[in-house]
Amino acid sequence: MSDEESGLPPDLDREAVRTALVEWYEDDHRDFPWRQTDDAYEILVSEVMSQQTQLGRVVDAWHAFLDEWPTVQDLASADRADVVAFWTSHSLGYNNRAKYLHEAARQVVEDYGGSFPQSPDELSELMGVGPYTANAVASFAFNNGDAVVDTNVKRVLHRAFAVPDDDSVFEDAASELMPDGQSRVWNNAIMELGGVACGKTPTCDESGCPWRQFCHAYETGDFTAPDVPTQPSFEGSRRQFRGRVVRTLSTYDELTLDSLGPRVRVDYAPDGEYGREWLRGLLSDLADDGLVDIDERDDELVVALQ
Repeated sequence: MSDEESGLPPDLDREAVRTALVEWYEDDHRDFPWRQTDDAYEILVSEVMSQQTQLGRVVDAWHAFLDEWPTVQDLASADRADVVAFWTSHSLGYNNRAKYLHEAARQVVEDYGGSFPQSPDELSELMGVGPYTANAVASFAFNNGDAVVDTNVKRVLHRAFAVPDDDSVFEDAASELMPDGQSRVWNNAIMELGGVACGKTPTCDESGCPWRQFCHAYETGDFTAPDVPTQPSFEGSRRQFRGRVVRTLSTYDELTLDSLGPRVRVDYAPDGEYGREWLRGLLSDLADDGLVDIDERDDELVVALQ
């Protein structure tokens, strides 16, 4: 691959760049528990939990989840409603992630004899496991991944080496820099750099950034970076009320619409703006995700967790 194709400066000392980053990471980094294991199941749980959730909040949930379901076999045989209820009670984001994680565990047990596939392509066949998560599990469990390219990595490459804001060029640059056969330590290290030293507000000197001597942004003072998508506000969102529905139904065997509604929002009024029609829309989405069952009895809708 030519320098132009990779987006990296032609005179960049790649070996020096690699050595500086890996040594910086191995000398001192955040000690998340999933970095102390190469168990693919434990790593998959951490990756799914970490999607749009602050890592500090994930630690307790990760430990509690593994206490409840220590192995992929335990999760595969669990009741899906219990998994979803756990997800909701720990505020881990969209509940369908819990459903997909449960389905992925079943696939591993039923289709792979309880042993995780090891390549990104095979891991992508698991329910709810996209290319990024598949690559992360392949990297951190099996040291068999490609270069990870997430928002943090893009920001680092753009600032440090003026890599153009283009997804394919970012992927080429990341692949060019990653040492062969070292996806585990490299991907952890470059994501740590983006999370610790090169965030939206960089802390180059304070964090001892190992790339200061190579960094275009550090040299020029221009720390602009590709746009970072913002998470929609949770308070008052549809996502929040979906979570309340699941949390409420985890307490009751089943509820009618008008019994469920006031438990989901205090201003519920059967014929009002936030009434039966609004609630049916939420429930329809949850039913499509395989999270709730909706039954009509005596001209009333009755809802329960699947």
